[in-house]
Order: sequence, then structure tokens, then C-alpha cells
Amino acid sequence: MNAIDFLVSQHRSMETLLAAVVGATEEARRGLYAEVADQLTMHISAEETVFYPAVKAARTEDILLESLEEHLSLKRLMADLLALGPSEQTFEPKFKVLKEQAEHHHKEEEEHLFPKVKALLDEDRLQQLGAEMIALQTQQKMEGRPRDNVSGQTDAAAPL
Repeated sequence: MNAIDFLVSQHRSMETLLAAVVGATEEARRGLYAEVADQLTMHISAEETVFYPAVKAARTEDILLESLEEHLSLKRLMADLLALGPSEQTFEPKFKVLKEQAEHHHKEEEEHLFPKVKALLDEDRLQQLGAEMIALQTQQKMEGRPRDNVSGQTDAAAPL
């Protein structure tokens, strides 16, 4: 699958999951949030280890550096939420901030980064990157609970 199509598809899936958590009962929230955290962790990992390094170029570096800082903010929020119970007073407001930041990040990538990448890389390369990201995420799923790695990734943004 084309890398950009893959990432956009994940953005839409993530937005659907994020909305489901906001509307969920307290009982359902924990399981839904665990799923959101796993999906978001795998998405961020695929971007940071496969996609961003592959598309690093003078015309994308500023966007990528901003994206990495946004990832750091998302990781910090996820780590905080994983430590909270869904019944705690700050869970819902903190989750709403995570949702808003994730949606903002998706919009920025889709409007600013992806058009530049389409101009830089041919379809074969985009297909190859998509396959690499899918393989990475499949491995992470098999290892179980990708969200457990987030708390160790909150000190600084990933390198570019």
C-alpha cells in the first residue's frame, strides 16, 4: 500500500477511535483508550522510524522537526493517561487534549507534508515505505501492548 494512503487511512481510523472514547461510558473507556494508545504508538513509531527518515529533505525538514515535537507531546499525554484511571477527574480533559492534538497533527501532515512527499518520491518508493511501515506495525502487534513503550519515550523528541 502507498505510504501516504496508509497513513491517511490510519489518521481516519484513529479519529474514529478517539471520538469513541469521548462518548464512551467510564467502564468502556479503559479498553478503548488502550486500543487508541496502541494504535497511536504504532503509527508514531512507523512515522519516526520509516517514513520521516525516508522523506527527510531540505523542503520537508522544518515540517518533520515540528511533527517530531508534536509526537513528543502526544507521547507525554498518552503516558499520563495510561497512568490514570478513566474515573479520575483529569482523565477526560487530558484525553480531549490528546484528541485535539492528534487531529491537528493529522491535518498538518495531510495539508503540508504529504503534498511535498508526493512531489519528492515516486509511486514505487511510496509503496515500499508503506510495506515497511505495515511490517513494523505487524511486528509491534505480535510483541503485544505497544503502548507500554510510550512512557520511556517522553524525555525528548525522536531524532530526525
